[in-house]
Amino acid sequence: MFSLSWLIPVLISYLLGSISFSFILTKLLKGVDIREYGSGNAGATNTLRVLGKGPAAAVFLLDALKGMAAVGTGYLADHQNQILMMVCGIAAIIGHNWPVFLRFRGGKGIATTVGVTVLLVFYAALIAGVLAILFIVITRYVSLGSLIFTVMIPLVMLVLHFPYSLTLLTLLITAMAVWRHRQNIVNLIKGQERKI
Repeated sequence: MFSLSWLIPVLISYLLGSISFSFILTKLLKGVDIREYGSGNAGATNTLRVLGKGPAAAVFLLDALKGMAAVGTGYLADHQNQILMMVCGIAAIIGHNWPVFLRFRGGKGIATTVGVTVLLVFYAALIAGVLAILFIVITRYVSLGSLIFTVMIPLVMLVLHFPYSLTLLTLLITAMAVWRHRQNIVNLIKGQERKI
């Protein structure tokens, strides 16, 4: 199933994911390291807290686009292999979460996950995304919406009869999201999570 020929596209995808747009924008606009402010997370939500709506929207879009670019890298390597495309997408999410350029201190990977899943499993991502947005609007907890999104994708894929191999790979994405949000989960349980 896995091939040595995958190493280069997967590595490229990881490096794409390691580009931290929240870090870059915050450095350019404010001259600071975003990881030293707010939640300490290098992602769109913390960018919203530190820089405001416009830069946060730009970061979300750019982070999603790098997930799409990673899927595209897999497509260029072998356009018939959805597994390779998904593995490249996962590599980008890993890069976002643990970027080599920032000593492995990155974000939580949700926007990049959106980019990956919108291209590869559009209907599952759409349904999960609508549910996530509803939860965010109702509760004002972005972390809860993010968790709903990543947990629902493999469940929706099962219901819609996506290939099991793709569904299993999305479980890795879910596991990473839960791990990266572990403190948020504790805060939600204690009623101490910050709202937007």
